[in-house]
Amino acid sequence: MGKTLVEKIFDAHVVDRPFGEWVLKLDRVFCHEITTPIAISDLVSRGMDAVFDPAKIKAVIDHVTPAKDAKTAEQGKILREWARRHHINDFFDIGRNGVCHALFPEQGFVRPGYTIIMGDSHTCTHGAFGAFAAGVGTTDLEVGILKGVAVFKQPETLRINLHGSLQNGVYAKDVILSVIAAIGVSGAMGKVIEFRGGVVDGLSMEGRMTICNMAVEAGATCGICLPDVTTAEYLWKFIGPEGENVYATKEEAAASFAQWHSDEDAVYAGVVDLDCSALEPCATVGYKPDEVKPIRELAGVRVDQVYIGSCTNGRIEDMREAANVLKGKKIAGSVRGIVSPATAAVYKQALEEGLIDTFMAAGFCVTNPTCGACLGMSNGVLAAGEVCASTTNRNFFGRMGKGGMVHLMSPASAAAAAVAGVIGG
Repeated sequence: MGKTLVEKIFDAHVVDRPFGEWVLKLDRVFCHEITTPIAISDLVSRGMDAVFDPAKIKAVIDHVTPAKDAKTAEQGKILREWARRHHINDFFDIGRNGVCHALFPEQGFVRPGYTIIMGDSHTCTHGAFGAFAAGVGTTDLEVGILKGVAVFKQPETLRINLHGSLQNGVYAKDVILSVIAAIGVSGAMGKVIEFRGGVVDGLSMEGRMTICNMAVEAGATCGICLPDVTTAEYLWKFIGPEGENVYATKEEAAASFAQWHSDEDAVYAGVVDLDCSALEPCATVGYKPDEVKPIRELAGVRVDQVYIGSCTNGRIEDMREAANVLKGKKIAGSVRGIVSPATAAVYKQALEEGLIDTFMAAGFCVTNPTCGACLGMSNGVLAAGEVCASTTNRNFFGRMGKGGMVHLMSPASAAAAAVAGVIGG
């Protein structure tokens, strides 16, 4: 009987299998300043202030950056001093930081077949590279930092085949919102979603990261794509002759990545087929990510704020899509427009391409890389009764501010709402 991609990764990393659970060796432990300081402080209090391998731990200050108050400053201080104490060289402080799930792939830290944990639910983003990447709680994060292992029950895999081709104006964000709408917020509970089909094959790595990023919104432990030549192209400066010289050609790399592909006779917990050819731009309504409607059905809904950024849609591809809509236009006088490039490198590239000029000419406030607005901590918090068209990943009640309403959509749809002052205008 064949095996799925995730089953192959588990087999390659298993250390022990007590009581039916799998103890997996970790390739990476990612850390940020919101969840990791709690783990650090507990380890210190137990006399266990150590790390399993400083080269395999990557850390960043990204959620509230720069700090907004004494509490967030203290969180940053704890992470910063810990990284220095343990010689964690890949620590990205303010000025060279970025949103973790955009920054770490950009730095080449994610590879096919890897196991990755982080104290962040959207760690599933990294499955776009054919890795098993999962968000964990404080105790599991502590064990990962200290011992380099994590315990999981081997998840079943739900295969979602995305057929057809996307129409103009339809993007990866529309695809994943439609998937979540189709299977529900519990449709992949405790499972891995394996995204397959022509639509996935045609997506850039940015697009694949977008769909894997929101797999958790359907209850999945991880979203995952089969690594291929597109993966190799994204990683080439790290794995090719000018980097680590692992592969001579991108085709050779893709052929090597195929070892992780699911076998043809692999057994799945379920298979869902979705035809994306007629898919329209869409957005969430209400307070659950599976409450989704076509943009045309929301036409005229007022927005007070438009936010473009986050680990879902803050990459250069997203900046280009939004700027293309905004070029030569002004946002409505009733709208606050905020754009946050996800990393310093994205910001720099957007500057070089003239995208920042386009945003500013349209009336957007351009901020540094940060997660702040997404979870209602800083840089774009909503007041009660306000409405935001956002490229982020969660529309829970109060997510971006107590009493605020968030409509999730693609960067292009959000930019159009900023100009019109209403969704679908």
